[in-house]
Amino acid sequence: MNWLELFQDPNTRWILLGSMLLGLSSGIIGSFAYLRKQSLMGDALSHAALPGVCIAFMLTGTKSIFFFLIGAAAAGVMATFLIGYITRNSRIKQDSALGIILTVFFGFGVVLLTQIQHGGSGNQSGLDKFLFGQAASMIHSDVYTMAGISFLLAALSFLFFKEFKLLSFDPGFAKGIGYPIIILDQFLMLLIVIAVVVGLQAVGVVLMAALLITPAVAARYWTEKLHIMVILAGLFGALSGFSGTVISTMANNLPTGPLVVLSATAIFVVSVVCAPRRGLISKSLLQIAAKKDYEAAKAKLFRQNVKESRL
Repeated sequence: MNWLELFQDPNTRWILLGSMLLGLSSGIIGSFAYLRKQSLMGDALSHAALPGVCIAFMLTGTKSIFFFLIGAAAAGVMATFLIGYITRNSRIKQDSALGIILTVFFGFGVVLLTQIQHGGSGNQSGLDKFLFGQAASMIHSDVYTMAGISFLLAALSFLFFKEFKLLSFDPGFAKGIGYPIIILDQFLMLLIVIAVVVGLQAVGVVLMAALLITPAVAARYWTEKLHIMVILAGLFGALSGFSGTVISTMANNLPTGPLVVLSATAIFVVSVVCAPRRGLISKSLLQIAAKKDYEAAKAKLFRQNVKESRL
């Protein structure tokens, strides 16, 4: 398939738009999760969404993306509450609480998924697609939903940018000037839940955390300013969605979700190597320049010492 045929296909255009919007919203929200050292939160919430999807199917008996999203969101909110409760009311650290919730919820989800697959309607449920995603199954209504949620997440992120910035860098100061830290923290977790849930169909439970964090980490290499980092993370996420979908469409039998994540990883690798100031090339050039300056200063000092000794 050539480039012209690629963009003439209506189904491909919808999948391309949905993947780009997913990458955009994931990169923006993931920036705050990364800065707050909560990179595993997306992983925990994406795995926690699986039992919600299974329970939604068991209660409704229909393969409805709308009900799947409601179930996944409910499970994600419950996981967020349990992580916060465990962290605040015990000596367990947040990373340990994340690991506990991730494994327990995902294990419960796998049990429910196995039970459904052995049932009469298991083959028609399509729940296994939520493990690794199936972007090709997205229809117009799914893309409309994804577009609305993506714009909502982006708007809320920029609307509460100042609050999220203080929460990420200096929560003690934010609490001191009267910000409701606990409410803001739970609100940010809710936005992460929404970003994770909306990407389950395209990327899947297993890989969604990578799409949430990788663009943000890549953007961090290019700038020291938060607002530029958030914008770059959104652009990197959208570019990952675009390139992953294009590669998947032009190459037969390659899944879109994993290719989107691999595209984000490629952008991250380029950032690590080529970014100014923080990139490996830039650091190597600075080290070479510093070494030359040191050798020049050392030679100059040696000549001065020789000249003084002759006097």
